[in-house]
Amino acid sequence: MATKTDFTTEEWAQLLRAPGWASIAVVAASPSGPLGIVKELFAAGKVLAEAKSGAQNPLVSALVGDLATSDGRRLAQPTEASGKSPEEICAMAVDSLKQVAALLDGKAGSDAEGFKRWLASLAERVAAASKEGGFLGIGGTRVDDKEAAAIANIGNALGIKA
Repeated sequence: MATKTDFTTEEWAQLLRAPGWASIAVVAASPSGPLGIVKELFAAGKVLAEAKSGAQNPLVSALVGDLATSDGRRLAQPTEASGKSPEEICAMAVDSLKQVAALLDGKAGSDAEGFKRWLASLAERVAAASKEGGFLGIGGTRVDDKEAAAIANIGNALGIKA
């Protein structure tokens, strides 16, 4: 069983940023307007809260515990995304998640797969949180093609087999 102590401080910070990258990749792929973005980010927070109360994966539990602290939240901020275009943000997120997957594969043993699947499910929940297209909540689709592509890219980056 992998624990936080199996990772260096920088590696742990990289893991702390992973949920943010998974969320941001979906939001940047197809921005939903101010209300939609709030719904999508709220969905990410809900996934984190659910994990806090009953994560099956010890790394997810440790990560969510750290995110509940001010230091953990500070380390989790993907500050390098500031000022970038949505396309650049998506590319940065996918690259970061590839690095996270390699780190997990190298250090987390049997806990790696569960952590990566949790990140992928977080991205899916963020995408489904707000309708894309339509007008005033009428019409549109729950997950549009751009978000579906972002989810597929995240799954590929994490090495998850469908």
